[in-house]
Amino acid sequence: MHSHAHPFPYLNSLPQPNLQNHNNLAIQTLQLNLLLSSPTSFLLLLAASAMVVCSKPELDTFSVINDCKPTTFVSEIPVIDLSKSDAKTLVVKACEEIGFFKVINHGVPMELISILESEAVKFFSLPQPRKEEAGLANPFGYGNKRIGSNGDIGWIEYLLLRSNPEFISERSLSIFGESQEMFCSAINDYISALKMMTCEILELVAEGLGIEQINVFSKLLTEEESDCLFRINHYPPCPDLQGLSCPNVIGFGEHTDPQIISVLHSNNSTGLEISLRDGTWVSVPPDQSSFFINVGDSLQVMTNGRFKSVKHRVLANGLNSRVSMIYFGGPPLDEKIAPIPSLMEEGEESLYKEFTWSEYKSSVFKARLVDNKLENFEKGSE
Repeated sequence: MHSHAHPFPYLNSLPQPNLQNHNNLAIQTLQLNLLLSSPTSFLLLLAASAMVVCSKPELDTFSVINDCKPTTFVSEIPVIDLSKSDAKTLVVKACEEIGFFKVINHGVPMELISILESEAVKFFSLPQPRKEEAGLANPFGYGNKRIGSNGDIGWIEYLLLRSNPEFISERSLSIFGESQEMFCSAINDYISALKMMTCEILELVAEGLGIEQINVFSKLLTEEESDCLFRINHYPPCPDLQGLSCPNVIGFGEHTDPQIISVLHSNNSTGLEISLRDGTWVSVPPDQSSFFINVGDSLQVMTNGRFKSVKHRVLANGLNSRVSMIYFGGPPLDEKIAPIPSLMEEGEESLYKEFTWSEYKSSVFKARLVDNKLENFEKGSE
C-alpha cells in the first residue's frame, strides 16, 4: 500500500450489518471487493448497514411474504415512446386498461438521473442523526419505517419534500450545511425536467381524450400554488430474511396515489408490484433508462372513472437495496376535483361528490395505506 491518505477513508469507520455466522474479516473483504468493482453498490450496502445498525426492528412487526410463488413479471405493461405520433392514443389506452405504463424517449437526460441517484445514496449512507437533521417526517422530512401517522410500517427509509426550490434548499441546508449545493441542485434540476415530461404526458392524455383545452390537466401542476411532492425511497436488504427460502417483506404497503399522476424511477432492483384488474399482483421489471407512470385517484375522478388509479406496493428482500424517486403531480389545495364536463356523455352523472384537493388530501392523511380513499367521496356513500 502507498503511504498517502486512503482514497476511501470511510472504510475505517464502516458500520457493520448484523449478519450472523460471518466474521468481521470476511465482511470487510467483501465490502472492499464491492467498493472496487461497483462504488454505487458499495454505497447502497453502506446505507443499508447504517439503517440496520441504528434501528434494528423486530422482524415480526413487519408483514413477511413467504408464499414461495414464483415471481410473475407482467408482460402486458404498455411501453409508450413519447417521440411517436401514436403516443396520445396509447397513453389513453394504458390509463383505461391498467392505470400504469412505462415511457421511453422521454427527453430527461440520463445524467440528471444518475447524479440524483448518487446523491440519494450518499444521503442514505449518512449516520442516522445526520439524516434526521432533515426533520422527522410529519409529513415532510426523513422517515424510517413508519409511513404516515396511522400505524403503517415498512422496511423503508425515505425523504419526502415539497417540490419547490425554496423548501428543498432549506432542507438541504439543514442536512449538509454549506456543502448542500450539489444535493440541492441535483433535486431541483431533476424535478424541473420531470415536471416538463409530466406535463407533456398530461397534454397527450388531453389530446387523446379529445379535450379541446390540452392543458386542462397540466396547468394544475404548473400553477404557483400547485401541491407537487418529491419522494426518495430506500429499501435496504433485510438481513433477518436471509435464512428464508424465498423471502420478501413489505417495504411499502399496497395503496393508490391520491394525486393526479405519479412518475417513478428506480435503480436496477426489483420490488415494485402492481395489482391488475382481476386482483393479481405482478412484478414490474426494473428499467433504469425509463420512467413508470401511475394514474392517481384525482385523475380517476376527473375522467369520471374512465381511468382507474393503480394499486401498487413494494417488496423488500434480504439481498438487494432498492432506491426509487417519485414525483407526485398534485393540484393547488383549493382546486375542485370533479369530472371534466367535455368528457361526460349526454345524461351522464358524476360518480363522485364535489370536493377540493385539500379536502381529499386531509382524508387521505387520516386513512391507512390499504384503505379505499375514494370510497367516502363516491355518490351514495354516507
